Amino acid sequence: MSESKAKKELLRRALDINPTIHVGKDGVGENVFEEVVNQLKKRRLIKVKVLNNAESDTKEVADLIVESTGSVAVDVRGGIILLTDKRTWDSLCQKKNFD
Repeated sequence: MSESKAKKELLRRALDINPTIHVGKDGVGENVFEEVVNQLKKRRLIKVKVLNNAESDTKEVADLIVESTGSVAVDVRGGIILLTDKRTWDSLCQKKNFD
């Protein structure tokens, strides 16, 4: 499966997921990174909401989280970041499509 098809699949799976981590005026710290890692171990696909009062914009927050946690940012739209773990991303990208 190509990266674009993997992204579409993960976006489809994420439709029913609500954001479980919120980034506010305190920004992104070590506690946010730890929580992202813990939730990705359990769920493999999570949403992070960057609130309007955050100091950084959503793309900067996504880059920081990806760099610090080794996760993959599947999509960044508005104030929402869709994250998955590296293993899930790699397995979806390598999956053969028999359509």
